[in-house]
Amino acid sequence: MTGSDASAAVMTGACPTGTSSINTSPTGTSSTSTSTSTTGTPVTLLIADDDEVTRSGLRTLLAAQPGIEVVGEAADGVEAVEQARRLRPDVVLMDVRMPRRNGIEATRQLLAGPAAPPKVVVITTFENDDYVTAALSAGAAGFVLKRLPVKQIAEAVRVVAAGDAILFPAALRRMVAARPLGSAEALPRAALTGREEEVLRLMATGLSNPEIAESLTVSLETVKTHVGNVLTKLGAQNRTHAVVIAYESGLVVPGITG
Repeated sequence: MTGSDASAAVMTGACPTGTSSINTSPTGTSSTSTSTSTTGTPVTLLIADDDEVTRSGLRTLLAAQPGIEVVGEAADGVEAVEQARRLRPDVVLMDVRMPRRNGIEATRQLLAGPAAPPKVVVITTFENDDYVTAALSAGAAGFVLKRLPVKQIAEAVRVVAAGDAILFPAALRRMVAARPLGSAEALPRAALTGREEEVLRLMATGLSNPEIAESLTVSLETVKTHVGNVLTKLGAQNRTHAVVIAYESGLVVPGITG
């Protein structure tokens, strides 16, 4: 996926492999662009990155975007957790490779903490970063590339704050193929029904709930029920995490759609 491909994926929901609905919520409803949180107030954001120049640049650029209020910065994973718990932002933009505690462990610790933890968006230089799928498995709502235009990073922050997920199916397939994370037993233990497995396969190709409903010729409410059951049975924090498990378990073969 080139930088332009990734940019298009965030904004239009189209991915290079032809799958769609990249921005989908944990319950599977398609996302819509929003400039503020669901309460109508600006989305509060904490930026965690160990590179001071990158962190400062992101803060300046994102603070200038409508509907986003940057409330703090963190230079490493330990500070990210401390600042997030103190400032209670809606979203943490989390770099992966940081000193003291990396973004994966920081994400896991944040999401295992008190009620209503922030949403986490992983920000990385390369879409095939060795650690991105681990961060998604830890509960991150998705990832964005540092090379994306700032408007699209801002849109990703808004989408996640609204309860949706940022998912690049093509990039995710490549990452899981390159670095399986050893959760292959998660799917057998979940005892998914045949229809739930079918729904999970379609989720893994990037289809939204309406598209899954059309593909299976069932109602949207039925699909939502299946998606909820899949997340519960897999113990997945969100839709993205469920898709990671689908690839790692072998239910979906990386590089093969459908």
